[in-house]
Amino acid sequence: MPASPLTACEREEIRAGIERGEPDRVIGDRLGRHRTTINTEINRNGGRTAYTAGAAQARADVQRCRPKVLRFVADVALADHVTARLKAKDSPMTISLELATGAHGYTASVSHECIYQAAYAHGRRGLPKGLHTGLHRRRRCRKRRHPKGCEPTKASPLGEFNLIADRPTIADARGEVGHLEGDLITGAFNRSAIVTIFDRASRHLWLADLPEGHGADATLAALIETLERIPEGLRRTLTWDRGTEMARHRTLAATVGIDIYFADPHSPWQRPTNENGNCLIRRFVGKGTNLAIYTPADLRTIEQRINTIPRRSLHWSTAHDLYTAAVAMTG
Repeated sequence: MPASPLTACEREEIRAGIERGEPDRVIGDRLGRHRTTINTEINRNGGRTAYTAGAAQARADVQRCRPKVLRFVADVALADHVTARLKAKDSPMTISLELATGAHGYTASVSHECIYQAAYAHGRRGLPKGLHTGLHRRRRCRKRRHPKGCEPTKASPLGEFNLIADRPTIADARGEVGHLEGDLITGAFNRSAIVTIFDRASRHLWLADLPEGHGADATLAALIETLERIPEGLRRTLTWDRGTEMARHRTLAATVGIDIYFADPHSPWQRPTNENGNCLIRRFVGKGTNLAIYTPADLRTIEQRINTIPRRSLHWSTAHDLYTAAVAMTG
């Protein structure tokens, strides 16, 4: 049944629409219902040739009577079969379809939604506890859904910020040193992190440790210290993702004199220099490790190693050579 059950008046309107030869979509639009709701209602009550509003309403009243014997409580064999399939990590949809065709020697009519409800009931609907761990998402509870257009909006911790679309076009061309991309790489269990900053034109790298965590205040302090290593005239723009660690970006911009821009959500390709560079850094620090063990001296060593590697993208020059030449030109 739909979340808001059809009323007797709506069922009478469905009957009248059938008599007028209207398609399901037209009937649904008039009632403010989706066409699949209308189609399901008609098909479960004899189809268009046999549908009557009275019989449909009577059937709905019977179906809603409580208490009802739960499906997996009433059929222990079915519950055992579904439990085995869930433990084998089959999806509820796959189990439902296989039961309908008797693929594993057991035939039954049970919807995937019924299986989901029982798996997330943690032992209260005829299936044992813990079966949610075999589902794809492994969530303990179902995620609350909202109607399209009614999703709650949360205030961004970033406040007002500059979009990447407003970044100077010269930054896209990579023809000018001083347009930077930044990010954090995190360690095991997200408990440690390192700041990574790359120059888009020269691919020069700067690293900074975060010994006091990677919250907004710690990230601000690390970025100020790192950006002050760059000549003031070469602090042009900094592009970051929308991570909460940049909540104090306005303070950073005012302190070091740099324009900060933020990429669109879930768009790593808008910061390709940083994303590709982070993969290179991972050769030296590894994934799933404790990044807090790396001292500032260790990070300088990694910087030096990466900045002196000849790069195909730089026509086999090094980031150090290109950046040093740019610094010399600024005086």
